[in-house]
Amino acid sequence: MPTGVHLRDARQQLFDAAERVLLRAGPNGLTSRAVTDEAGCAKGVLHRHFADFDAFLAELVLDRAAQLETQALALREAAGTGAVADNLTDALTTLFGPVPVAIIPLVTFRDELRARLRQSMPEGGIAILAQVASAVSAYLADERARGRISADADIDSLTLSLVGGGHLLFADRDPGPPDRAAVGKLVNTVLADVLQRRSR
Repeated sequence: MPTGVHLRDARQQLFDAAERVLLRAGPNGLTSRAVTDEAGCAKGVLHRHFADFDAFLAELVLDRAAQLETQALALREAAGTGAVADNLTDALTTLFGPVPVAIIPLVTFRDELRARLRQSMPEGGIAILAQVASAVSAYLADERARGRISADADIDSLTLSLVGGGHLLFADRDPGPPDRAAVGKLVNTVLADVLQRRSR
């Protein structure tokens, strides 16, 4: 690899390269060499911008988790419009896209990465899953306040069911992600009681 390749926005280009490697080769294939080869730069470029590879991975996860904020905001803005189940079906399909789903096992299986993320995310939770849960919980609370789900709806339990069930659906992407009907079935099953009691 040439050592003189200049990256205009090295951090972002390294993140994008890591994302491509992660999607192609999975967490086990994500090494510093694989990332710099993918970015077309010398290995030293990564270490010039990050203390070590786990520091790079932590910044990568936080960067991709922050990108979910736009999708979380769109979900909250949907409160009071359309059907609650349809809004959540669309949101889970977007929030559990290929990159977030690929990052979750990376975080799960790297102890040092989890430790670093805990320092940056003192509120706890597994990065990505925590962002999805926060988005779903806030949306459900907004809909409960509007009277579109029952007033006694247990937001925490509904959130755990939707996020946990959604993750299980999307985690196995062989032969591909679930279709909208499968996600909709999960959402409607979880919400059936709080929607029916609200309509009485």
